[in-house]
Amino acid sequence: MKAAVRYSYGPIDSIQVLEIPVPEPKANEVRIKVMSATVNRTDLGVLTGKPYIMRAFAGFPKPTKPVTGTDFAGIVDKVGEKVTEFKIGDRVWGFQDNGAGTQGEFVCISVKTAIMKIPKEISFAEIVACAEAAHYAYNFLNKVKLVPGNHVLVNGGTGAIGSAAIQLMKTQGILVTAVCHENNVEKVKALGADRVIALEKEDFTKEKIEYDIVLDAVGKSRFSLCKSILKPGGIYISSELGPNWENLTLALTTPIFRGKKVVFPLPLDILNSMNHIQDLLLKGQFKPLMDRTFPLDQVREAYTYVASEKKIGNVILEISRDS
Repeated sequence: MKAAVRYSYGPIDSIQVLEIPVPEPKANEVRIKVMSATVNRTDLGVLTGKPYIMRAFAGFPKPTKPVTGTDFAGIVDKVGEKVTEFKIGDRVWGFQDNGAGTQGEFVCISVKTAIMKIPKEISFAEIVACAEAAHYAYNFLNKVKLVPGNHVLVNGGTGAIGSAAIQLMKTQGILVTAVCHENNVEKVKALGADRVIALEKEDFTKEKIEYDIVLDAVGKSRFSLCKSILKPGGIYISSELGPNWENLTLALTTPIFRGKKVVFPLPLDILNSMNHIQDLLLKGQFKPLMDRTFPLDQVREAYTYVASEKKIGNVILEISRDS
């Protein structure tokens, strides 16, 4: 089978598309013919091993799985002898943020991990775009108490996490202000944002408006810069550790003073987030923002595009064509 492979942490150029043996499922695994995956920020972390804490989860001193990829949508091709939950022909999707080896034509996945059946009305590309970023958005937001009428600012409204967070909050009656590049303002409004700030025209950290929460979905701001636009007791959440891992330190220290604080979200319980997002997708209350699609042979180009920070929403990697 063809797969995107690297055997040690390194740059994008270390990825090679190679012919490797088709894996055989263990007793509690299913083998999946992968149709679609995404290339995302988590994939970049698993590829490069940076930040270095990623290596505690993806493998040390080298990646546990040589094939890249963290999410998948595809068709069950073979089942292990102890598997009863799935059968050959089932359409399934899933996500493992420590690396799942899914950017290849076949992958074996344990049924004890985050894997679900795909409803027949949903395409492979659409559902896989509901995996990585939507999981993080869901798990960032469930670390705070949101009530209808709260006002939240999302920095990075066209990012995969930010675009998902906007939609999730609108289902809860939250007032959302989003920040994005000027040429994407209409796209963000279409996601449901109540107000959109074009970052070329206005510095959102200098606003006179105060927010209950600032969600820095691209991790490019800081608590020190956003503190002035938070209400008393307001919360700053970032998708990144911050300079010198300051967001982790601040999450431990700021609650002591009972004022404005940083919350550092640990994105756990992947299966629960998948269930929630899929349910909203079926109800028409969520639609993943998708940018462009690359074939497996152009996996390096896909990673390069994601690393450029120019993508809008999700980048799809087409592994196999649906017959």
